[in-house]
Amino acid sequence: MTTQELITLREAANRQRSSRLARVITGFPDRRATIQWRKVALPDRELQVRIYRPASGPDGARTDLPLVLHVHGGGFVGTAVQSDWVNSHLAVQLPATVVSVEHRLLDPQTPLSALVDDGWDVLQHVVRHAARWGINPEQIALFGESTGGMVAALAAIRARDAGLPLRAQVLVNPAVDLTEAMFDHTSFTRHANSPTLTMTQMRLLHRFAVPPGTDPRPLSPLHADDLSGLAPALVVVPTIDPVADHGRSYTERLRTAGTFARLAEYPGATHAFLSMPGLVPHAKAARAEILQFLRRAFSG
Repeated sequence: MTTQELITLREAANRQRSSRLARVITGFPDRRATIQWRKVALPDRELQVRIYRPASGPDGARTDLPLVLHVHGGGFVGTAVQSDWVNSHLAVQLPATVVSVEHRLLDPQTPLSALVDDGWDVLQHVVRHAARWGINPEQIALFGESTGGMVAALAAIRARDAGLPLRAQVLVNPAVDLTEAMFDHTSFTRHANSPTLTMTQMRLLHRFAVPPGTDPRPLSPLHADDLSGLAPALVVVPTIDPVADHGRSYTERLRTAGTFARLAEYPGATHAFLSMPGLVPHAKAARAEILQFLRRAFSG
């Protein structure tokens, strides 16, 4: 695939995911939430984020809501809009301010490290300007899906190292191993041609994510040297997914390191199922489990 072909694919796919018709698949947002785009000026670049807040009532007027920083999946294709359903419901029902990062997307000039920096830099920016964003800097959770799960997991490690306390991390069908061993997991062989993610797509992602000469270990939470002292984790794993074993293995590594980690498996669900509530009934159950986990984290 050439760079231009990738850009054409990306633009077409993201237009489709952002369309009203796509709501039949990606789900309709909670009408009690406000949703808006906002630009974040970082020292060397500008990014967009999509913000979800309760629309009315006492929670809508609050300026100290918990923060859920969300990172969508997709890797080289994807947009925060595809997660409107889950993020709007979390904003209303927690309640919380959910900030979803419209990070840079993978291509030959943009490796995964750029996406990782986008997630971390936006988190730092929002916390640094907590009053401006109307959030409580002592109640922060990370939430990532697929490659966004990798970004969120790496941000959780950075937060620990920087002394930034987090209440929780939620990792949904996370891809957390970018070493060559990523393809050796049993789930890759068993589900190489799953309905929503294939081996071919993962090899393309790997090629863009870690160009030749790049050390994949710093971008692979599964191979981090130290996973102790991290925020409690909920790892959501659909079973019909090439990266299912990534989530399972990461849960075990977190537990071995002494970090609380709960594994929630959804038999029969496919990769990215949380973004397809119109097609996959398991999405509502997973959303309820995420909501319960975050409620407990913020109330503790």
